[in-house]
Amino acid sequence: MGELGGERYQKTYPISWEQIHRDCKALAWRLVGIGKWKRIVGIARGGLIPAAIIARELSIRLVDTVCVSSYTIRTQGEISILKEISGDGEGCLIIDDLVDTGKTAKVVRKMLPKAHFAAVYAKPEGRAYVDTFITEVSQDTWILFPWDAETAYAKPIVDQE
Repeated sequence: MGELGGERYQKTYPISWEQIHRDCKALAWRLVGIGKWKRIVGIARGGLIPAAIIARELSIRLVDTVCVSSYTIRTQGEISILKEISGDGEGCLIIDDLVDTGKTAKVVRKMLPKAHFAAVYAKPEGRAYVDTFITEVSQDTWILFPWDAETAYAKPIVDQE
């Protein structure tokens, strides 16, 4: 993938707005009956849209955020906590778009150890850090979320080599 990610990401998996909505709704269905949450905590920024969709589907009105930065363009760097949340996580449902290596999830889990952690997508290295997820993708796949993409011409797969 050239300079953007080097050898780490060999494939790109584009997600449409419709697909992220369907996958978030599927996650909400999976979460029904698991717990009685007082609030949803979205991990900013990627978890904000999934948190809003799941809050609606589970009829949870109290939505908060934890703000953690770990990515630069297609590379994962040092974790920086920009906004924490108080408490031990009792009654909290943590939502993120993706658990990749688990670095961010590990930090948030330490912050809110009693919370239930759910992600829409999970990679093998990070899977152990979440309680619930919908779709697993390979570790070498870059998920291209719709909020990070623009519509443009795409070469046929056979022409990309």
